[in-house]
Parts: sequence; C-alpha cells; structure tokens
Amino acid sequence: MGHIVLRLDRIMVERGRSLNWLADQVGITNVNLSKIKNNRVSAIRFSALAAICAALDCQPGDILEYVDGISGDADDANSK
Repeated sequence: MGHIVLRLDRIMVERGRSLNWLADQVGITNVNLSKIKNNRVSAIRFSALAAICAALDCQPGDILEYVDGISGDADDANSK
C-alpha cells in the first residue's frame, strides 16, 4: 500500500522562500510548518494546504506526492 509524502521543502527551495517567510504568509507557526516541511505530520487541513499553495503560487499536486509501496523511501518514486 502506498502513502502520501509532502514535498513542501522542494517547492520552497524552487521558489527561494524561507520557513519564516512562509509562516508569516500563511499564519502557521514555524514549529507546525516545520513539521509539515519535514513530513512529520499524518494529516494537513485543506485550509492550510490552500494557504500554502496561494503563498507559493503552486498547486496541491506540487506539494503532495503519492509513493507506491511500503518502503517509506519517497526517492524511489522519483527514480521510476
């Protein structure tokens, strides 16, 4: 069974944006945003996802990635 991986870190690098900047834009604490960025959450509110997408000018699919299998290694999905 697959799982969803958050790729917020990648989008932030592509956009040249810092964690502090994004936290200020979306109204999420640095601690909670860091958990999202480092894929240490099991859920994310749609309102938070929408705010992040608006701030970074991206789509949810740019941040969320489905990884097939149970290895837990999201990089495997990129090598297919």
